[in-house]
Amino acid sequence: MNRRTFLKTIFSISFGAALCGIPGFACAQEATRAVEEKDLKDYLHRMANFDTPQPGDIILEKKELVLLKSSLSRLRRVQQTVGFGNFCVLSFDDVLKFGRNYSAVGRFTEQEKNFLDMLFHFDAHDYGFLGEKPVDKLTASIPRKELVKIPRTGNFLYRGEPQKKYMEIRKELGKKVYLTSGVRGVIKQFILFLAKAEANNGNLSLASRSLAPPGYSYHGVGDFDVGEKGLGAANFSARFAETGTCIKLREHGYLQLRYPENNLLGVRFEPWHIKV
Repeated sequence: MNRRTFLKTIFSISFGAALCGIPGFACAQEATRAVEEKDLKDYLHRMANFDTPQPGDIILEKKELVLLKSSLSRLRRVQQTVGFGNFCVLSFDDVLKFGRNYSAVGRFTEQEKNFLDMLFHFDAHDYGFLGEKPVDKLTASIPRKELVKIPRTGNFLYRGEPQKKYMEIRKELGKKVYLTSGVRGVIKQFILFLAKAEANNGNLSLASRSLAPPGYSYHGVGDFDVGEKGLGAANFSARFAETGTCIKLREHGYLQLRYPENNLLGVRFEPWHIKV
């Protein structure tokens, strides 16, 4: 893999205290040093064009791209076997077991397992994704007793605060708001991240500007996404911020966003992502 560093000239692990004084920018935690104006302009350009390849992006080489495609194909076959809802909460060990037991899926090869392991443990800061990693074990599992399935959404939420917050949102905003994405285990995040990278010729940095790499998603520990009925795929775009649903979420104090507008975590604006 090309390990060219992206944004390390701007930030180390933490961010500059001076950033909190820049109008319109979200402060990061544990700030330690400032950035130079030219670096900030470069960062802004990258994020304004988050879905476009940028100089310095980490892109898989041909051999690794083949492994991405074969691993993704096998994960998709597991998803088809167990259903989309159940797939969201599968562990790494679960999918290996399905590969062994279902001929329609087929065993994961050693090369595929090593590839997935390597991606999980790769430092996403090198992609340009500067968020924390709340799930640090590839084999992390989600106990089913801690989950509740939300009717007519195909998604699960954790019992307790996540379920309570979602029910409060539904009570305040009514049936027009709905759960678009709930709990995502490591494997669900893998399939999303790999699919985005595959669609962009193995560009892992580009994928990370739209999707948290596996292990870095807070969907694994409680966060969830909401949308407005009738908006479709645009629920996962900046258009959602202009909807009546989003405006009401803001008015009722629910938009304590994980990735606010103009954040400095290397992630696009996600007005649909509810922080728990």
